[in-house]
Amino acid sequence: MISISIVIISLILDGILTNFLPYLNNNLSFFTPLLTLVSIFMIYPFFKKKEIKYFILIFIIGIIYDLFYTNLLFFNAVMFVIIGLVIRYIYKSYEITPIRLILYIILLIISYELLTGIILLVFNIVPITIYKLLYKITHSLILNIIYGELIYYILKIIPKKYKRISIN
Repeated sequence: MISISIVIISLILDGILTNFLPYLNNNLSFFTPLLTLVSIFMIYPFFKKKEIKYFILIFIIGIIYDLFYTNLLFFNAVMFVIIGLVIRYIYKSYEITPIRLILYIILLIISYELLTGIILLVFNIVPITIYKLLYKITHSLILNIIYGELIYYILKIIPKKYKRISIN
């Protein structure tokens, strides 16, 4: 239940923040939200023994994200599943600490934006340049790292009887 709450809050915050922060080309804010991406990273420990349910959940989250925020149905659903594979590898191979969390969020944002940019470029959906891609990556890090750290510490202070998992 905690994991679903985190995802729902992230989806809502993504919508609210994109409406209130300047998000036009050449006026991209330093606070570009990708909070849903960060939340699917943070909820993985809830599904360590139920990975199929995790991948189904992030696929559904991707469809909802596409319906609310993009016009590309199934695009983010597939992207989130691909990123979910990266997340699974990170959690199985490395320990999550507050400092490493920053690096993992940076890695996820770069992976997501690069994959998105490559797909948009290959299918010529939106004209994209390396400059725009780098600009978008660098301007989305601050808010998402802060959000990831905030969720990390909130999950640390929740009593064990409510979460049944360990972040580390």
